[in-house]
Amino acid sequence: MPELPEVTTMVNGLRKTVLKSTILDVWTDSKKNIKNTSFDSFKKGIKNSKIEKIQRKGKVIIFFLSNEKILIVHPKMSGHFLFGKWERKDDKWVSTDKAMQDPMNRFIHFIFFLDKGMLAFSDLRKFARIELWDDIQQAEILKEIGPDALDISFKELEEILKTNKKIKQLLMDQKSIAGIGNIYSDEILFKSRIKPFRKANSLKLKEKKLLFKSIKEILKKGVELTGSSISDFRKINGKKGNFQEITKIYQKKRCPRCNSPVIRQKIGGRTTHFCDKCQK
Repeated sequence: MPELPEVTTMVNGLRKTVLKSTILDVWTDSKKNIKNTSFDSFKKGIKNSKIEKIQRKGKVIIFFLSNEKILIVHPKMSGHFLFGKWERKDDKWVSTDKAMQDPMNRFIHFIFFLDKGMLAFSDLRKFARIELWDDIQQAEILKEIGPDALDISFKELEEILKTNKKIKQLLMDQKSIAGIGNIYSDEILFKSRIKPFRKANSLKLKEKKLLFKSIKEILKKGVELTGSSISDFRKINGKKGNFQEITKIYQKKRCPRCNSPVIRQKIGGRTTHFCDKCQK
């Protein structure tokens, strides 16, 4: 699932390519991804509107349109935007750009035709959520998002940690702290030397400070390296991000600190990776 670094990378790419572009038309073969209105109303609502501003809130992308409508896209498990040119051949969208021919870029279910090119949305699992609103205050999905993991203060984090939830689950709870998912929570806890099963309210002050520092450092490095492409994520130019090249614990076989076998265990339905010796 795209996490804060991947969604930030998407937003940065969108700002460079489609900001101030006008949406001329839209195509989809997956109307079910539009959740709060019909496709016809969605199409009518965005046609001939200019993309005035693009923001991120947690893992959600928000497009502010010139007709004052708000387009919201939650990539969910496998969604990502691509900018380029495609042709329709044999019921498939085909690009001559080599980067776009990456297998993870072929699951195109939306095409936004712009006055300055084409914006595609590739989504392997077709779980993405797309909404169009007249007023941003109407969007319930945004109301459920907690404080951003990059902006959160240490005092705010201390308050969030006052729960008996397992620390791994708490870090991934978007209502508590927004932007962290499976990959980055594993990396953050490994860097902090905290076992993912620890109750959040059991952390000592020193551990809280180290956790706070690790959250900022890991996420900033993820943004700097344009996200992780371990699975589906690709940048807007179709190429991979680079964070997977420096991961320490996620999907690794042995701990880079002590060479112990990395343990894989389910927490809240997600596979967690940790070192039983280095993380206490």
